[in-house]
Amino acid sequence: MKTYKALFVWQKSMDLVKKIYSATRSFPKEELYGLTGQIRRCAVSIPSNIAEGYGRHSATEYVRFLRIATGSLYELQTQIEISLDLDFLKKGDHANLSSRCIEIEKMLSSLINKLVKSAS
Repeated sequence: MKTYKALFVWQKSMDLVKKIYSATRSFPKEELYGLTGQIRRCAVSIPSNIAEGYGRHSATEYVRFLRIATGSLYELQTQIEISLDLDFLKKGDHANLSSRCIEIEKMLSSLINKLVKSAS
C-alpha cells in the first residue's frame, strides 16, 4: 500500500526540515523563541500538512492541505530572506535552502494541479 512517505515532495520537504534545523543551529541564542523557532515551525509544517492531507482520503481535502503546505513554504522562503538580511545565514546556505524551496514549490504546484484536474 502506497503512503504519503512514498511521495517525493514529502521526502524532499523532510530533507528540507533537517537542513533548516542544521542551518539555524548557529542563529543567535536570543532568537531561539523568535526567528529560529518560527523558521523551524514553518519547515515542519510543510511535510506535516502533506501527510495530513494525504490521510484525509478526499481529493478536495488533500488539495486544501497541500495549499496550506504551500503557504508555509512561502512563509519559510520569506524567513530565509530575513535570515540572510540579518546575517544569520551565510550566502551559500541561503542559496541552498532557497533552491530546495523552489524545487518543493514546483512539486507541490504540480501535485495540486494534477489533483484538481483529476477531480474535475
